Amino acid sequence: MRDTTDSIRDGQPGRRLSWPWFLVVVVVYAGIIQGLGRLVGVDTSYSDSAFPTTESLVRNALIPIGASIVFAAAVVTWLGWWGEVLRYRAPVRRWVRWVPISMIALALLGLNYGHLSDQSISLVACLLLLGVFVGVGEELMFRGIGVHVFRRAGFTEGKVALYSSLVFGATHLSNAIGAGAQAILQALIVSTSGYFFYLCLRVGGIILLPMLAHGLWDTSLFSNLVGDKPQASVGMALIIVLQVALIIVLLVKRRTIEPVPAGVPS
Repeated sequence: MRDTTDSIRDGQPGRRLSWPWFLVVVVVYAGIIQGLGRLVGVDTSYSDSAFPTTESLVRNALIPIGASIVFAAAVVTWLGWWGEVLRYRAPVRRWVRWVPISMIALALLGLNYGHLSDQSISLVACLLLLGVFVGVGEELMFRGIGVHVFRRAGFTEGKVALYSSLVFGATHLSNAIGAGAQAILQALIVSTSGYFFYLCLRVGGIILLPMLAHGLWDTSLFSNLVGDKPQASVGMALIIVLQVALIIVLLVKRRTIEPVPAGVPS
């Protein structure tokens, strides 16, 4: 394991963070969310809903995730990586643009508008804020810090995408504290989503695009799970279908993601 240093090495600005130390950072990050959630959270076992009330959403999600954003931002600041984290230069072929386009379009289409219209304004507002928090916090940690840790370590783009996505998925195993074995399946699904968000970063060249896609994606899913009575929708099914479709497409076309030499059609 290589220690972080204040020096500039190999033309890379800021401190150095080895991937084993990044895993330590991720453990602390997950610990903040789970620990603070247990400390300030409220019991919702009486309901089938993830967030039956505005108070439960604020205390069980917004406060812990907000604290994790502060932690992730502090790590980026300490590393001196803001310029690098905000922008990512690794172009892809044109067809990959359909990944963020389809994710954002389906997330907007899949929002359970009817169910949300039955909820209080405060609950809906906090849900939208939760989407922002999740998109900013998780993308800053995994497509921000994580991707650059593996890239600086000299891994190929394929391995950068794979390893950062696996760590992203594995972090959600911490949800086993409340969800049990179901968290294992969630971690596998989240790993594939992490790869899609990585491609959003590649397409946009700026971390704001995966933040937007991620935030809308989770908001759409959670729009079915708020209020006293959760309510599934056709939109939720469409999101699941898109996830499966993207997995199949990327398995088939994974070797044609990287850009081709100039003059060759993409």
